[in-house]
Amino acid sequence: MSRLTGCLLSLLLAGADSSDELWVDSALLTLIEHANVSASETGLLSLLAVKEGETVAEGKPLAKIDDRDANMIRAKAEVEVKFARSLADNDIKIRFAKLSVGVANAELTRAMESNAKFPKSVSQTEIDRLKLLADKAVLEVEQAELDQQQAKLTLLVKQQDLDRAILSQERRTITAPFPGMVVEWKKQHGEWVEPGTPVMRLIRLNRLRAEAFVSSRNLPDNLVGRPATLTVDGLDKTTKKHAGKLVYVSPEIDPVNGQVRVWAEIENDDLNLRPGQSGTLLIGRSKSVP
Repeated sequence: MSRLTGCLLSLLLAGADSSDELWVDSALLTLIEHANVSASETGLLSLLAVKEGETVAEGKPLAKIDDRDANMIRAKAEVEVKFARSLADNDIKIRFAKLSVGVANAELTRAMESNAKFPKSVSQTEIDRLKLLADKAVLEVEQAELDQQQAKLTLLVKQQDLDRAILSQERRTITAPFPGMVVEWKKQHGEWVEPGTPVMRLIRLNRLRAEAFVSSRNLPDNLVGRPATLTVDGLDKTTKKHAGKLVYVSPEIDPVNGQVRVWAEIENDDLNLRPGQSGTLLIGRSKSVP
């Protein structure tokens, strides 16, 4: 921004109130979201799914790390979960143990009834043995129930192993963290990558940031949320306007020029705007002001 422009802008804002529109003649377009998308697992890049310059949606697969080993680990974990579930769902031992309790108690009851009608028809040793069998049957029920509980816990462990195997497999597919354009591949097909290795650079273009500096003199305190319009000269020498909203006013004032940094988010669905362009930013009136 030139010194003359800054002076004019300062004079304009000096008499501004909360209902005024604010003009900034030099707003710079920058990226809101950009990232060096990295690998999450170790391995060889087996697939590059998109080309440089291609726009992608959030979650779209961008590249794949060799996942053959991960596929086998997952398959093994799925079999183990299936086996563990069959054990956890199997209550045959419990049902058999409960039936054994009934049989043992019936034998003990008959022996004791026989002794009641015909004293000493059944020896005390036999009565003690039948009582022991009845108690054993009850304990076998408890043991069978405990075994099933342990089988269910084993199933939970195996399910966690499967979930971890699935996650490891999924992490070998590198996906877009936000909608944007692939602008540079930093690794190529067949190269070895480690977790954290930048694989490609992704930038978001359908929403950009228009950064500007305004004078702090009589700066309204309700700028955030106001509508904003960016006017730029297109490559075809036509003037185009793009709508947006002011989302940030810096709490700091530059001690040298007394200016405050602000920025607006500008919609760029047609992708006509490019980072690095400059234009005029109009900050509209507050919605609360008629």
